Amino acid sequence: MTAPNERPIRDSGVLLHPTSLPGPGPCGTLGPAAHAFVDALARAGQRRWQVLPLGPTDATRSPYAALSSAAGDPRLIHDDGVDDDPAALDAFHDAEREWLDDWALYAALREAHDEAPWFAWDAPLRDRDPAALADARRALAPRIELHVRAQFRFDRQWRAVRERANDHDIAIVGDVPFYVAHDSVDVWVDRDCFALDDDGRPSAVAGVPPDYFSETGQHWGNPVYDWARLAERGYDWWIARLGRLARTVDVIRIDHFRGFEAFWRIPVDAETAAEGEWVPGPGTALFDAARDALGPLAIWAEDLGDITPAVDELRDALGFPGMRVLQFAFDEPDSTHLPSHHAEHAVVYTGTHDNDTAVGWWATLDDDARDRVRAIAPDVDATGPAWALIDLALGSVARHAVLPLQDVLGLDGTARMNRPGTTDGNWQWRATDPALPAAIADRLRAATEVHGRC
Repeated sequence: MTAPNERPIRDSGVLLHPTSLPGPGPCGTLGPAAHAFVDALARAGQRRWQVLPLGPTDATRSPYAALSSAAGDPRLIHDDGVDDDPAALDAFHDAEREWLDDWALYAALREAHDEAPWFAWDAPLRDRDPAALADARRALAPRIELHVRAQFRFDRQWRAVRERANDHDIAIVGDVPFYVAHDSVDVWVDRDCFALDDDGRPSAVAGVPPDYFSETGQHWGNPVYDWARLAERGYDWWIARLGRLARTVDVIRIDHFRGFEAFWRIPVDAETAAEGEWVPGPGTALFDAARDALGPLAIWAEDLGDITPAVDELRDALGFPGMRVLQFAFDEPDSTHLPSHHAEHAVVYTGTHDNDTAVGWWATLDDDARDRVRAIAPDVDATGPAWALIDLALGSVARHAVLPLQDVLGLDGTARMNRPGTTDGNWQWRATDPALPAAIADRLRAATEVHGRC
């Protein structure tokens, strides 16, 4: 608790997924560019680096549809020419065997099935018949070993990046999606946790009702949890998931936090997400169990979308800071996203990975909307929309501020990371340089210092 005469620590950081780092391959890696980006954050006075989920993705490239909630994305591995240390590899395998063996087998089986999802495999493998799994382990042993080595290399390189960040007093903010993908090792291994039929198909799927991003809602297609069964198990699956992430990052951002209060369940045969219904989630019980098992965790709650007083009460009861997004601030006079309505115990963003860039957003506004922005940020025409929102974010009473790198660089909508409800062209944006231009780094540091966040 803060003493009466002490001001709480204020900080700011930058949102950039490692796949967006520059480099010669199809996406960024955890090599020199990642280390250079950490150095650039330090020069600019930033204390946080927020990333998206780090798991291996399917063909959509979405970090929120990962094939594993525990494994790292092999695409992020930098070819550093370092030979694997056999002793270190064995130690890593022993320490992570609980999830690693299942992941390596699943990844090898998926390759052997031409990337077909597990629920399309023959029944013995689909249903994890012990004899069929043993046969697969023998037949696919070389590929399984390659996947184990890939995870060892990912872990080694990620640890090096995180250590460099921590040495610069920069905390890594990770991300845990509320749901996992149907085609994932998580669901294949532990079908008991999810609402599935006898063939492993969802009996209901996840999404959200009509919202800012879609008039018909968002039909995500993830299987929903069997919360009654998870409660009987003491939420062990979620505790293991949070524990692994807590060993990987310094702060956990929980995507779609409102699902813990109530989640949108859509009939499996529904044409749109609008046909769903709200169903109660586990509430505080899950987090009480996680705290008892893991101790205190640093958690941020993504509480955007259709938020009710009950969601606010759950977030506040747990002591998690929620999110405020400045691009949402000017839609209505009493928006909770307006700087005047921000809470100290909150995280303010100019925009998220789901928003357009600030410049792209400004280009879509009509004259009335622009006038509402000018009423709060009168210098917007002189500074440009990106830096106008950055100044508002840094000046907010919210304890934490996060700025997408695209806004720091003042990029237009062609640099947008994701368009919710679409699958083409997302998650592909790349920065051209891991080091911020000197003028921008100095400008960001100066603004950060002025607002007491450095």
